Order: sequence, then C-alpha cells, then structure tokens
Amino acid sequence: MKKSNAIKIAVIGAGGWGTTLANLLSAKGHHTLLYVYERDQYEFMRRERVNKKYLPGVPLEKKLQLTADLEEAFDFSETVLLVVPSHAMRSILTRVTPKKFQRKLFISAAKGIENDTLLRMSQVIQEITGAGEAQVAALSGPSHAEEVSRGIATAVVAASMVLDTARQVREIFRTDYFRVYSSTDLVGVELGGALKNIIAIAAGIADGAGFGDNTKAALMTRGLVEMSRLGVAMGAQIATFSGLSGMGDLIVTCMSRHSRNRFVGEQIGKGKTLKEVLDNMVMVAEGVKTTKSVHQLQKKFPVDTPICREVYEVLFRNKNPLQAVRDLMTRDPKEEHPI
Repeated sequence: MKKSNAIKIAVIGAGGWGTTLANLLSAKGHHTLLYVYERDQYEFMRRERVNKKYLPGVPLEKKLQLTADLEEAFDFSETVLLVVPSHAMRSILTRVTPKKFQRKLFISAAKGIENDTLLRMSQVIQEITGAGEAQVAALSGPSHAEEVSRGIATAVVAASMVLDTARQVREIFRTDYFRVYSSTDLVGVELGGALKNIIAIAAGIADGAGFGDNTKAALMTRGLVEMSRLGVAMGAQIATFSGLSGMGDLIVTCMSRHSRNRFVGEQIGKGKTLKEVLDNMVMVAEGVKTTKSVHQLQKKFPVDTPICREVYEVLFRNKNPLQAVRDLMTRDPKEEHPI
C-alpha cells in the first residue's frame, strides 16, 4: 500500500462509508479520528472494535481512534472528511465553534443537494465555515463501502476548484486498491454523485415492477442525458458525466445489490409506499431527498428531465409506477441528442 505524508484527519460520520474511509486512512498511516454520533454505537464500537450496525464483519483498524465529541474531532484535525447524509451537513457544521474551522481542508463524501437552498455540499461547507475554494474538495465515484472495506479494486475522483487541492486529496486517499483521479470540475463531480441516485430509484422501480434489462438500459442511458443537461445548465463540464463520478457511479448504483437507492425504487415498484420502505431502512437513501431538490431545480433551469420528474411523481404524489413508465415511453418522438 503506497504511503503518503501522515496527516491528522477527522472523519465525521460513522456509517458504512465513513467507517470504510476511516479504516482506509488509518491503514495508510494517517492519524485518523472517527466521530460517532450515536452514543450507544460509539460505546459498542469502542468496546468491540467493529461497526456492527453499518459495516458488519469488518474490524476497525488497530490505530483508528474514536470519539463521540464533535468539538474534539475538530480540535484534533488538520483535515476534515465529512461523510454525513446531505440533509445533516448543515446541522453538523453549525454545532461546531466557528474558530475551529480555520486553516482546515474540508472534504465532502456526501452525495446530495440540500433541499430548499438547492446548494451542493461544497457550497454548504463554504457558507458555514467561510472556507475558500482551495480548502474545499469532494470525493465521489462508484464505491460501495461493502466492497472498498474488503480491498476490492475501486476508482473514484477527488475534485476541487483548485487543481493543487484536488491533487492533494488524491494523494491522501490513494492506495494500491483505491485509485483516485483528480478533477477541477467540482460542480460536475458533486452533481453526478447526487443526480445518479434519482436514476437509480427509477431503475429500481423498473426492477420491482417487473420490467427487463431493455427498460433499465434505456433508463440509465436517458438518465445520463438528464444528468448532463441539468449539470451543464448549473455550470458543470459535460465530459465529467461520462467519467467515474457520472456514468461510473450511475452504473454501479443502478445495478448493484448494495445500492440503497435502487432498493428503495425496487420496493416501491413492488407496491410498497415510500414511508413503508424508509421506516424499515437503517441506511439513508440520498436520492429521496435529492428528488425533491431536483423538482425545485427544474423550475429554475429550463432543461427537460422527464425521468426525474416521473420519480418525483411516484415518490411524493403516489403515481402508479407502471403509469409512470408508460408516460415516459409514450412521450412525443424526438431526435436523440447527448444533452
């Protein structure tokens, strides 16, 4: 495993992905402190050295430290890796004494768009912390915790508006099984990670409703077009959506048994209500809240996103999934365009 200069890094969020990245960083030699929000979970993890709730069967690295004190995590760190649900990003950061934000590098591993404000996670971080462009980055791409935690070969993207920062983040994370590319298209990388979750819900609905591979291929391909359209309108580079944080993440999220968003769609396609599905989930499916945000963005940006629109109708207006697919299939014919 390739080493980099050791840094002090706090990982905020002990879900499956946060725990996986904390393990990776600790194994690489970084001084890593994992913040655990739930006190009972913290006590269990400290005692048993495993995250049984979110990452069962994967032991914590021997040198990985744990804390249930958010302020301690910020006191400890030079770099802060935020691995919290997108809807919790603002509330987590507002609990920290503002002076503790100074001179830190912030890396977001959350995939969502904040409801109402319609801000990307890097924008939420900058708004609250006052961090400059060179202090904020995102890590995104096709990377299920269940596989990365077991050393399965994975490739992702580190993005920042400042190339040196993206490269710095790349070096922090990269190992012999976790390949990291760098990008300056922070907008595109963040939007790819957020928008693909909506398409994954659509793919799951098709699975649950009994449609086939042809249907899923159509949803994924045209879903990528919608992601690109909206992304470009919001300032992203179209090429980014053909990369790991766009197409790559879309493929794995639509196809994998590990995908929470695909699972939500599948259960709804089988006839369950959204409330029934969410009430029985331990993990967070980011695409549900992101669907609300994109519904608002559709009013702001003049782009056509029919799949996202139909997912909103199914999730929040109880539209029959079969009717939603029929409505997508019977729209007016048109030429195929990449965006």
